[in-house]
Amino acid sequence: MAGKPTPLSGFPELLPEQRIVEQQVVDTLRHTFELYGFGGIETRAVEPLDQLLRKGDTSKEVYLLRRLHEESAEGHAGMGLHFDLTVPFARYVLENAGKLEFPFRRHQIQKAWRGERPQEGRFREFTQADIDIVGRDALPFHHDVEVTRVMVDALTRLTFLPGFRLQVNNRKLIQGFYAGLGIDTGDEVMRLVDKLDKLPVEKVRELLVSEAGVDEATADRVLSLAEIRTADATEVARLVGDLGVDHPLLAEGVDELTRLLDGVADLVGDRVRVEADLSIARGLDYYTGTVFETRLAGYESLGSICSGGRYDSLASDGRTTYPGVGLSFGVSRVIVPLMARTGLAADRSVPSVVLVALTGEDSRPASDAVATALRSRDIPCEVAPSAAKFGKQIRTAERRGIPFVWFVQPDGTHQVKDIRDGNQVDADPAAWTPSAHDLRPTIVSTEPPTEEQHP
Repeated sequence: MAGKPTPLSGFPELLPEQRIVEQQVVDTLRHTFELYGFGGIETRAVEPLDQLLRKGDTSKEVYLLRRLHEESAEGHAGMGLHFDLTVPFARYVLENAGKLEFPFRRHQIQKAWRGERPQEGRFREFTQADIDIVGRDALPFHHDVEVTRVMVDALTRLTFLPGFRLQVNNRKLIQGFYAGLGIDTGDEVMRLVDKLDKLPVEKVRELLVSEAGVDEATADRVLSLAEIRTADATEVARLVGDLGVDHPLLAEGVDELTRLLDGVADLVGDRVRVEADLSIARGLDYYTGTVFETRLAGYESLGSICSGGRYDSLASDGRTTYPGVGLSFGVSRVIVPLMARTGLAADRSVPSVVLVALTGEDSRPASDAVATALRSRDIPCEVAPSAAKFGKQIRTAERRGIPFVWFVQPDGTHQVKDIRDGNQVDADPAAWTPSAHDLRPTIVSTEPPTEEQHP
């Protein structure tokens, strides 16, 4: 390649010490999901355009698939890269329904692509981590509580994350409230209310009157509902009741929301806050019950980093409906900005915990034998690239962040040196083991966050 390549905006590439962070995040998420019995799948990167575009106006976000010598009138192959993992998952369920056991519990950690304008936390190529539970024709509500607990557990295990606030609501509650007010443009009202995190209240009030066609008094009652925020399940029921609206669907939504808050109350702590936020609606039209959004304390500008909800008819073959509930965590959306803001990275750029030194090129077989013995016990290591002076070999280890250097003595004995404090001791390659802390790279931040970190 001639000349220096130009970076592509929106397609983040990580240095080795940053990639280790991403891998540890993915490993932690996968491990946690599997503890709860979620099996992993991976779907193809492309989907037919009629599938990608059937839910909402997303045409501006889809990358089309085109061959170099494409001859179709449209100029593309009728396929595009998936922009989330939900659409391909719905298709996957329909195609494999006869081979799956329901309720089907799936996790999927994979890349997606969107042609939107790159900005902090938003990329054209990114990694997402999804969990869903899907039933056949029916899915009991307790699964809404379960996926919430699973994702909160997973995020809590990412110890480098600041505190986070999981905001929950229920579309039945919202729709029942609007129906009780006699609003017949509920979907439009919901779409506008969902803009409250981007627009001033007064602007949303104007839009409710001008675009949704509600009168000013009704707009005020709609906004009164959206103002309710509390972590107390009993308080949710009281505050909604005080608004004086009655409808069976509203009562069902309040019941489900309070059950969810009660079901995760024991997970709340110093880093975790779960609260009802009745302004949360989620813009996508396939949500039918519980809806979620999650924000990092001190990083609210990133928007929701983990969202999802209940969808009762996302997948259907005309005879059978497959309702589900799930959450999606934006892996790239979180870790890339944290890397930029705090220097989040691994404390070494390689997985190796030991560098086996060379006394000369003729000693390489002996050093290779040490490395083989260590690797047989799952201790990552590498042999020095050249038989330079020991000081230079130690500096090689320092530059790579490798904490230990192994020396094979002329008499065939062995010593290992912790180059951080200079301590050097006798060692047996068949028995020596580093501390659990040193065995794998540790995630660290080189700079403290500049914003408050408590939820």
